[in-house]
Amino acid sequence: MGGGKAMMEARAIWALGAMSGTSLDGVDAAMVLTDGETISAFGPARYSAYSENESGVLRAALGRWPGEPGVAEAAEVIHAAHIAALAGFDGAQIVGFHGQTLAHDPRGRGQTHQVGDGDRLAQALGLPVAWDFRTADVTLGGEGAPLAPFYHFALAKWIEATTPVAFLNLGGVGNITWVDPAFDKPEDEGALLAFDTGPANAPINDLMWARRRVAFDADGALAASGTADHGIVDAFLDRPYFYRVPPKSLDRDAFTTLASAVADLADADAAATLTACAAAAVARGLEHCPTPPDRLLLCGGGRKNAKLVSEIAARSGIPAISVEEVGLDGDMLEAQAFAYLAVRVARGLATSCPSTTGVAANVGGGRLSAPNDPDAASSLF
Repeated sequence: MGGGKAMMEARAIWALGAMSGTSLDGVDAAMVLTDGETISAFGPARYSAYSENESGVLRAALGRWPGEPGVAEAAEVIHAAHIAALAGFDGAQIVGFHGQTLAHDPRGRGQTHQVGDGDRLAQALGLPVAWDFRTADVTLGGEGAPLAPFYHFALAKWIEATTPVAFLNLGGVGNITWVDPAFDKPEDEGALLAFDTGPANAPINDLMWARRRVAFDADGALAASGTADHGIVDAFLDRPYFYRVPPKSLDRDAFTTLASAVADLADADAAATLTACAAAAVARGLEHCPTPPDRLLLCGGGRKNAKLVSEIAARSGIPAISVEEVGLDGDMLEAQAFAYLAVRVARGLATSCPSTTGVAANVGGGRLSAPNDPDAASSLF
C-alpha cells in the first residue's frame, strides 16, 4: 500500500472528495478549492446511485471485518462505483476517498473497517488519492469518527458565523459538530465538540425497505401519519450510550434492536416511533454542548424529512434549518469534507483532535497513494 505524507506549499488546489455513507444509497462526489485550512471556492458535484444489486451486496457485508464473507464482493462494488463516479472531473489535483464503512468498533476491538483500496483508485484515476482516514485515530485511542468537524469549522468561517453554531448531519447515523468560530484553528482547545448523536435515517430506511420495499420515508409522510410509542422512545433514551460524555461514535448497526422494538406496531406508528427516537437522540446530544448553539445547520438526507426536522426543533428548542439557507450544499458536505481532508493529509496537517474523536492528541490521519508508483506519494508536492 502507498504511504507517507508530503508537505506541500500552502496554496489552494482543487480537491475531489467522495463519500459512500451508511445509508447505502450511492456515491457523492464534489470538488473544493482549498489549501486545507480555508475554503476558496466550491466546484462541481455529482451523485451516482447504487443499483439495487450493488446496495444489496453492500448491505450483506455490513458488520463484517477484513477477510470475512462478502467483504471482497463489497470491495469490488466500491471500487467500480467510485472509479465511475470520480471520472471526468476536470482540474482535480488530488482525491479524498473515504471508502465504505462496514464495521466500526473502536472501544471493543479497537478497530474500524472501511473497505476500499486507495492504491487501486490512484492507478485508475491517474491522481494521488488520500484514503484510510480513520485507522490512525483509532490506533491512537480515538473513536475514529466523526471526521467532518474540521471541515465544519472551515464552513463556519466561510458563512461568517460569529457565534457558536452546530452542523447536524442526518445520515444513517446522526452526528453533530458544535463550532465556536471565534477560534483560529479547529484543533484549538474549545473550538470544536463533535460526536455521533445516535441512529438517524438507518432504522427508518431499514423499516421502509423491510415493510414496503422503498428506500426511505419520503418527506417523513408515513411517520407524520402515525403516532409514536413514547414508551419505546423513553426506553431507547435510557441506553448507556446517551449517558456517555462525548466525543463518542457509533456503528450503523449499533441500535439494530430498534427493529424488534417496533415490530408489533403498524407501519405508520413504527415510522413515527423511529423518527421520534432519532430526534430525541439529537436533543439529548445537544445537552452535552458547551453552550446551546444559535442554530442547527442540517445536512445529509434527513434534512429533507420534514417530520424529522420538526421533531428535532420541537425537542431541542433550537431553530433547525437546512444548510442551503446559508448557501451550502447539504447533499455534498461529506464528500466536500473528504476533499478538504485530502489536502490536509497531503500537507501533513491534523485531521482529528481530542474534542472531535477523543484521541489523546492531534492526529494527522490518512494514507497517500500516487498513481503508477505508490512509493512516490511523498514527491507529489
